Amino acid sequence: MSQKIKRIGITGAAGQIAYSLLFKLASGDLLGPQQPIALHLLEVPEAEGPLKGTVMELEDCAFPLLSEVEMGSDPETVFRGVDYLFLVGAKPRGPGMERKDLLGENGKIFATQGAAIGRVCPNALVLVVGNPCNTNCLIAQKAAKNMDPYRFFAMTRLDQNRALSMLARKANVPLTEVSHVTIWGNHSSTQVPDAVHALIRKKPAYDMIQDRKWCEETFVTDIQKRGATVIAARGKSSAASAAHAALEAMKSLIFPTPKGEWFSMALLSNNAPYPVSPGLVFSFPCTSAGEGKINIVPGLEWDAFLKAKMAITEKELIEERELIKDLL
Repeated sequence: MSQKIKRIGITGAAGQIAYSLLFKLASGDLLGPQQPIALHLLEVPEAEGPLKGTVMELEDCAFPLLSEVEMGSDPETVFRGVDYLFLVGAKPRGPGMERKDLLGENGKIFATQGAAIGRVCPNALVLVVGNPCNTNCLIAQKAAKNMDPYRFFAMTRLDQNRALSMLARKANVPLTEVSHVTIWGNHSSTQVPDAVHALIRKKPAYDMIQDRKWCEETFVTDIQKRGATVIAARGKSSAASAAHAALEAMKSLIFPTPKGEWFSMALLSNNAPYPVSPGLVFSFPCTSAGEGKINIVPGLEWDAFLKAKMAITEKELIEERELIKDLL
């Protein structure tokens, strides 16, 4: 194994999502079975004890690809030299907490981390998972001075996976028969799951399902509320599915997209080929040429239904940006 070690950073490394993600990374699920890696794990000081236990478990697995593990609570130290970075850690919304309060608390965290990224790993590919991920991503990229803002992305892959699975179940087809599923806008209850451009067995999903009301009402609403539904059922937010989505999302950034396919990813809207306000982190259908060279898929027509939904999610993102403008 003479390849240069690739360095992968994870924040919130003692949390549930990271616990599901770390063992996948260490076994080669991200970069393949020949690529040695180092894990750089960031946590708050009070969670360093549980994180040490997780590191012991990683050691006890004896992963051949895992060459190094570094852990700490200072982002500038932990992030140094990282190639790929998962910003998972974020303060959860507590009882009685307004969205404004959550944005403010997490904004400080992501501003600090973004500044550190700009100083010590300016060439890294950064995927923001911690919610509200779109606006946290905007804060981090603004704080990363002298760094390309198009190295920062926010995850809507879990929503895409949920939508793909729901369409397959409705049409009673294997998952592999569903493609071109897109999530537009914010990773929130205003997101726009798009069945208009989705394909089932290479035919329009609307034609295969033949239930426009279901596509525009049940499908959209159920995907928008799926996270809350999971919490209601298991008493905790999505962890394994979020980790799986984060892994898939980062792979989509790193490796070229197969011809004719696309994936959903939130990124800076400034050069988007769609009528979205600049200065937002907005989810679009995307393709990758490899190592973060991302293009937004152009030319998808928004019908009246999609236009109305896009306006709602764009408005929410503008409102979120206004709430944290002091951090920008």
